[in-house]
Amino acid sequence: MYWVTERRRNFGYAVLEVRLKYAASATALGLFALLTAASGGQESDDSSSYRIGPKDLVEIRVFEEPTLNVDLRVTEDGTVDLPLLGSFSLRGLTEERAAALIQAELEESYLQRASVSVRIREFRSQPISVIGAVKTPGNLELSGRWTLLEALTAAGGLTDNHGNRVHVLRRADNGLSDQLTVDLNSLLVRGDARYNIPIYAADLINVPAAVNISIFCLGEVETPGAVVFKSTERATLLGVIAKAGGLSERATSKIRIRRQGNGDEIHEVEVNFKRILAGKDPDVTMRDGDVVVVKESFF
Repeated sequence: MYWVTERRRNFGYAVLEVRLKYAASATALGLFALLTAASGGQESDDSSSYRIGPKDLVEIRVFEEPTLNVDLRVTEDGTVDLPLLGSFSLRGLTEERAAALIQAELEESYLQRASVSVRIREFRSQPISVIGAVKTPGNLELSGRWTLLEALTAAGGLTDNHGNRVHVLRRADNGLSDQLTVDLNSLLVRGDARYNIPIYAADLINVPAAVNISIFCLGEVETPGAVVFKSTERATLLGVIAKAGGLSERATSKIRIRRQGNGDEIHEVEVNFKRILAGKDPDVTMRDGDVVVVKESFF
């Protein structure tokens, strides 16, 4: 099967099904597996890089002195009012760094030994954002540790026109960004827990809407005209012919497909409908704007 231009040049034709993945797919899958294995289906810990900010809710525990255990909301100036220590700035600190500083202050003035832990219970200073085909797009204040399903639920769930993929854009402190792409069929239909990835503060979740693609079927079919597919559907030549009502009695088995190339160049390929229908030739994957021409048989 060969594509030819209007200048009669031949071009090899191949049908490729491409799945968009994370930019460095091997690295992304390794990271994905590591996160999933580490979480074991439980809450995952993203605290190693998150910096405490205003409105965050922090849980502070001193194991040697339970009376000092408190849950406090960080003020607008980044401080909390700690027992014994009074106003204490947590702005810009990680959980580990905050715990170390509180421990040092307590051991210096009040306790011979202090084992301190700091845990962020609500991530309010860096909300996550959900955009696209969800019922309530916008910013969400992250409470505790969330998964992708929990974030989508908090955004009101998916709309009817959602696509098959969701993209999670993750920004690091150094300004670099990573994008994880999750297949919604695997997550929602097959219920594969590996795709229910952890969601971190400041993540941007994008659910692209499905769009229509139009393929034009002309000539000897029962209903000539535009045939419409959703972008979530696999549009093939057999599907196009079926949506056009099938071939007429006068149709030839040889069908031409015209496709716009770069610029004004038009590519054309001829296929044998009977061989594709019999499974002897592969079905052709169609693209938006393709034109299918079914000519009349003279025999």
